[in-house]
Amino acid sequence: MLKKKSRPQKLSSLRRSYDIVGDIAVIRVPETLRSQVGIIAEAIMQTHKHVRTVLRQVSAVSGEYRLRQLEWIMGERKTETAYREFGCVFKVDLKTCYFSPRLSFERMRVARLVKPDEIVVNIFAGVGSFSILIAKHSGAKRVYSIDLNPTAVEYMRENIRLNRVQDRVVSVSGDAKQIIVGHLLNAVDRVVMPLPEKAYYYLDCAVGALKPDSGWIHYYDFEHAVKGEDPVEKSKAKVSGKLHGLGVGFTLPFGRVVRPTGPNWFQVVLDIKVNRKKA
Repeated sequence: MLKKKSRPQKLSSLRRSYDIVGDIAVIRVPETLRSQVGIIAEAIMQTHKHVRTVLRQVSAVSGEYRLRQLEWIMGERKTETAYREFGCVFKVDLKTCYFSPRLSFERMRVARLVKPDEIVVNIFAGVGSFSILIAKHSGAKRVYSIDLNPTAVEYMRENIRLNRVQDRVVSVSGDAKQIIVGHLLNAVDRVVMPLPEKAYYYLDCAVGALKPDSGWIHYYDFEHAVKGEDPVEKSKAKVSGKLHGLGVGFTLPFGRVVRPTGPNWFQVVLDIKVNRKKA
């Protein structure tokens, strides 16, 4: 569609991927193509008839709450939407809360690994997407859902009500380290850590939350890898060094690249089986 409205050389630097969250599309367009954003937005809305708003991301994700600056381009002037995934609905304000539809597969993958009557803690929960999917699609007894961003926690609490999982998901506002040390030491079967920027620094906290015998950690990180290097193996080596230092036994039975995030950068996930008593 764009080729009909713009010269091919103008579009050569355009990112080919974009996110659709509910009825909002988020595009990333370089300044060199600033004059083309209206054409691009119109093409997206014509292609995806349910899209009612197009926003342009004008900054990287940054800050304690992992937010990005968004510029309205076309359609309704809003940043709040409702996103549906695997029978769940998540209300989110893309301006004030971090959310990625690109973790959809991971959310369901982890949910399917949870065993009946497990106690789970999600220490970077955002608006509750991992936590609620686990509650809806597993037999988990309790899911503690923690986030530092008070706005995200408010959306999380609304999403818990919308998805009718109040009996299993407990929303908690605050820093995960303080909450685990104060209330959840040696208490859970499984820890979810879907915040790559901080997961490595919270590994000791995740290990401390596990029950005294053993448990699982789902660990997400960003890893740099040039040609010939394996980002998953690099992440395994880094995590292994940290866990050896904590004096626990562990295995790393599963790891994969979730998605590329930039030139030579990858988001990876490791499933870590922890034995609190060192072998």
